Amino acid sequence: MGLIVQKYGGTSVGTIERILRVADRIISYKEEGHDIVVVVSAMGKSTDVLVDMAKQITAYPSEREMDMLLTTGEQVSIALLAMALNTKGYDAISLTGWQAGVTTESIHGRARIQKIDTDRIHSELGRGRVVIVAGFQGISEEGEITTLGRGGSDTSAVALAASLNAEKCEIFTDVSGVYTADPRVVPAASKLDSISYDEMLELANLGAGVLHPRSVEAAKKYKVRLVVRSSFTAEEGTYVEEVANMETGRVVSGVAHDEDVAKITVVGMPAKVGTLSRLFNTLADHQVNVDIIIQSSYDAAVTNISFTVDADDLKKALDTLQQHQAALGFEKVDYEQGLTKVSIVGSGMVNNPGVAAEMFRVLAEQEISIKMVSTSDIKVSCVIPAELTELAVRSLHTAYGLDVAETAVVHGL
Repeated sequence: MGLIVQKYGGTSVGTIERILRVADRIISYKEEGHDIVVVVSAMGKSTDVLVDMAKQITAYPSEREMDMLLTTGEQVSIALLAMALNTKGYDAISLTGWQAGVTTESIHGRARIQKIDTDRIHSELGRGRVVIVAGFQGISEEGEITTLGRGGSDTSAVALAASLNAEKCEIFTDVSGVYTADPRVVPAASKLDSISYDEMLELANLGAGVLHPRSVEAAKKYKVRLVVRSSFTAEEGTYVEEVANMETGRVVSGVAHDEDVAKITVVGMPAKVGTLSRLFNTLADHQVNVDIIIQSSYDAAVTNISFTVDADDLKKALDTLQQHQAALGFEKVDYEQGLTKVSIVGSGMVNNPGVAAEMFRVLAEQEISIKMVSTSDIKVSCVIPAELTELAVRSLHTAYGLDVAETAVVHGL
C-alpha cells in the first residue's frame, strides 16, 4: 500500500464529534496498510472569530501579526486530531507548517510555497506514525511565520502530495465531490465522476469553492492524482485528472458564480502606448489582482478602462489609484459594488459554436443585465447584479441540461 495525503476542511473538523469521526476514517486507511499524512484546516468558523477579534483592536492590523494570530487556528485542530488518534491506540504526531518543512515566500497573508523539506515527515512515517500537518501556513527564509491565503490548506495538501510522491491526494469536504453547480444554490446539481484539471481550474477561479485554484494548478503541474469527496459519507468522490482519461461529449460541465466582485472604471486615461502597462503594474505592485478588463475610447486623446477586482481588494485598489492619480494622469475613478460573476465552463465548448449565445439568451429572457463579459476556449463569464445570482445560476444550469431529479446533499451546515 502507498502513501496517501488527506486534507480535512474546517467543516469536517468543526466539532469534537467530527474530529473523532475523522480519526476513525484515518484509522480505516491505516488498517488497510497505507501511510497517511493528514492536512487539517482550522475548526469551523474559528478563523473568522480570530479575524473579528483583531478587528476589535484595529481596522488595519499588521499583516505579520495577523499571520501569527491566524496560524493558531490550525494548531488547535491538528493537536486535537493527534490526541484523538492516540486515544484510539494509533501513534500520531501533529506538526505545524514550519515543523513539516514548508518554506514560503516572504509575503504575509498570501505567500506561495517555495519548497518542502520532507525529511521530518519521512522520519515520523518511518516510526509508523500518522503525520498531521497544519495547512495554510509555512515559514519564510527569514524565519517569519506566513499564511498561504484563502484555500491555503488545499494548496498545502497538494504540495505535500507532490513532494512526497503520494499515491493520491484526497480532499475531504462537506459535499460528495465536484458538482455541476453549488448545491447550496442549485439543489438539482449533479456530482461529476471526473473533471479535467483545466475545467476544475476554471471553476475554482470562477468561484467554485470546493477546491482552491492554486491547489489545482499544483496538481496539474506535478500530476498529483486528486480526489474530492465527503468526510461525512463513504460515497465515491470526483477525480480531477487529465482530459484524455475522461469521458468526452460534455459541452458544459458546470456553472460557477463568485459573489465577491467589484467593478472599477478609471475615467480619462491618456490614450498612449504604455497606459495599460503603467496602470496594471501599479496595481500589481500593491498586490491587487485584476480579473476582467474592458477598454473603451470616446475620443482620440483619452480612454476609459474598466476592470473587476475581488470585493475585499476594492478599498486597496481605490487607495492605490488615488495615491498614483497624478502619475497615471486619469480624471477620476468610478466603482460599483454588489456584483456577481456567473460563468459556464466546459472543455466541449471549443468545438460547439453558439454556447455563449445561449448564455446571453437565457440571461436576457430572465431580464438580467450583463455589465461585463469575458471568454476563453472553455468558459464564458458575465458580471451581473448580485441580487439576481440564484436566478441566473439556476436558469443556466437548466438551460444546459445539467439538472437531475435527485436533490444534492450538503453536510455540516
